[in-house]
Amino acid sequence: MICVRSNPSPAPQEDAWVTSYQRQVPHWHSVSLSHQHSTIPISISRVNQFDAARLDIELSAMLKEQLVKVFSLMKPGMLFQYEPELDAFLEFLIWRFSIWVDKPTPGIALMNLRYRDERAVALRGKALPTSLVCLTPYLSAVRTGLEGPGLTFAQKMWYCVAAVGGQYIWARLQSFSAFRRWGDSEQRPLARRAWGLMQRIEGLYKAASFGNLLIFLYTGRYRNLIERSLQARLVYESPNMNQAVSFEYMNRQLVWNEFSEMLLLLLPLLNSSTVKSFLHPFSKDKSSSSKEDDSICPICRASPTLVYLALPCQHRYCYYCLRTRCAAVPSFQCSRCSEPVVAMQRHGSVVEHKTQSQ
Repeated sequence: MICVRSNPSPAPQEDAWVTSYQRQVPHWHSVSLSHQHSTIPISISRVNQFDAARLDIELSAMLKEQLVKVFSLMKPGMLFQYEPELDAFLEFLIWRFSIWVDKPTPGIALMNLRYRDERAVALRGKALPTSLVCLTPYLSAVRTGLEGPGLTFAQKMWYCVAAVGGQYIWARLQSFSAFRRWGDSEQRPLARRAWGLMQRIEGLYKAASFGNLLIFLYTGRYRNLIERSLQARLVYESPNMNQAVSFEYMNRQLVWNEFSEMLLLLLPLLNSSTVKSFLHPFSKDKSSSSKEDDSICPICRASPTLVYLALPCQHRYCYYCLRTRCAAVPSFQCSRCSEPVVAMQRHGSVVEHKTQSQ
């Protein structure tokens, strides 16, 4: 970078050098002063930033699937109780081996992006001394606007606290409040107030996230509230690098996602009594296979050792599978017939309501 110190009374030789340079680069003094305290404007693709988040979610789901297979031979339903801890552990591993060591997450790396500290970039532009006048023709030849330091130690720690710890605490609090039925309690006003406070906090967070989304679509900065609060902006790692994920793969993923959402919308129609009565003549030859499938638990796909019946449909389940699902989801529906389960009964015993405390 070539800089000239401004002097009210320059030497004759220096004045002649400056005058000769002004003939080669017209208006260099005024242009450099106008850009002295500004940064080069850059535009980061919003699609790439959203794709990076989607790839990170899919990677976390793949790791979770492989980890669940490790515990497949253990007691059914045991891992379901510790699902928030499992998600937090996987998110911590991704943070530890990516952001903590100044590397992008796998999804961000595939999109040729990285995190940059916008506060340091703004301070760096304001920290130039006024007595120095920089030559912007030379700067524009080497600067791309993507320069800037990565996240600081404090930003990394706050990112872990918010993205890992915050999501874990909120998921565990929601699970605990749903299990204790804070929203339905009529004898504990403190529990009702806590439930109402949680609902208001969740509503405010969703409203703030929606507002941040609108701002992101307009400016192209900060995908979520965590990035905006930490001033951690996604910029390109290399200005000339091609996209690592092909558009063919991305289009295929979009098609399958839309197709799966359409199936979820059609499933309630397929379970209706009208459709079942219409398809009943065509399913007579499959009655034997359905009887055989009724002998195994529809959740763990194993033969139940402690058989319990879901009422009123009376389908067979493992005790642990049915108990954990009813405790986690108050409006749990049967996995076979999608009928709401109101109680559970041991095979050949009395009825045990699912609202009964363990």
